[in-house]
Amino acid sequence: MKNLVGFLFVSLFFISCQQKIKPEDLVNINGYWEIEKVGFDKGEDKQYVMNESYDYFEIWKNNDGFRKKVMPQLDGTFIVNDTYENIKIRFKDDQVFMDYVTPYAKWTEELIAVTEDKLVFKNQDEKEYHYKKAQKLNILGDGKKIK
Repeated sequence: MKNLVGFLFVSLFFISCQQKIKPEDLVNINGYWEIEKVGFDKGEDKQYVMNESYDYFEIWKNNDGFRKKVMPQLDGTFIVNDTYENIKIRFKDDQVFMDYVTPYAKWTEELIAVTEDKLVFKNQDEKEYHYKKAQKLNILGDGKKIK
């Protein structure tokens, strides 16, 4: 019985420590993000050491926005194409969802965590996508700072 009470206490502690995402936290989504790992529902993770593309998010005050794939270049610029996904952020109970729409598909991901330097989504297949804030590259040695 003591073990059961202890287990319940620890479980409630971890549940209560989970980040509750508020509307004012959504501004942290804006910017360039680099995927770090994907967590699968069976417990294994796939690590990403180097990425050829970043995700760029822009969310406006009305909770609408978009996501684009961009490719960082050695001089600190990005190659961008015209492909993007429209996003609508939706709050439901204690959860936050990102509803995506393209001309070809619609899908939803749950926003698990968002801070200035961390972003975590979970899709319908229970895969968790962990991102870190991306830094612009400039390894050409020209001495110029990237803005």
